[in-house]
Amino acid sequence: MKSMLDNEILSDFVLESKQIVDEILEILEEAEGDFSKVSTLEQYGQKVDRIMGAAKSVAMMAPEDHPIHWVADYAAVCKSVGYKTSQIKDNKDFYDICVGLLLDATENLAELMDHLDQTVQDLRARVPEAFLTRLKWVAEKFSADFRMSVDAGPKAAGDGKMGQDQIDELMKKLGL
Repeated sequence: MKSMLDNEILSDFVLESKQIVDEILEILEEAEGDFSKVSTLEQYGQKVDRIMGAAKSVAMMAPEDHPIHWVADYAAVCKSVGYKTSQIKDNKDFYDICVGLLLDATENLAELMDHLDQTVQDLRARVPEAFLTRLKWVAEKFSADFRMSVDAGPKAAGDGKMGQDQIDELMKKLGL
């Protein structure tokens, strides 16, 4: 199938996404080391969700092997960890670990977007092994009671929760 994705659309995606990355890095930097800011990580999740959604929209115009698909999945992992981190109660040390991980993940995301002209394998190689190990460890620590998206109130109870199997599936898609 011929790609309908042109360079201008991809460039616009990268430009807009990098503006969002700047915003979410600010959220993370303010939250770093300040457990009272735990709820601001939901804003992080909402903003990285915009990057994920845009990447998935752009990916609809790209061939299946285009790295934009991988970036969308990577952003989905960032989103889920961000939302789950926003729900941490009474565990400042784990919160600090998660915020540090999200800072690294977000910086990686920005770098990955600079290399959408490369292959998925090239993008995977840009993600440090130490980061992947930390990501797997953090993902295993979250229980199924943590939401992976915005809390829509009591009517949505049970909706939007990401079990470990869903996180594992996203990480598998990323080849992690």
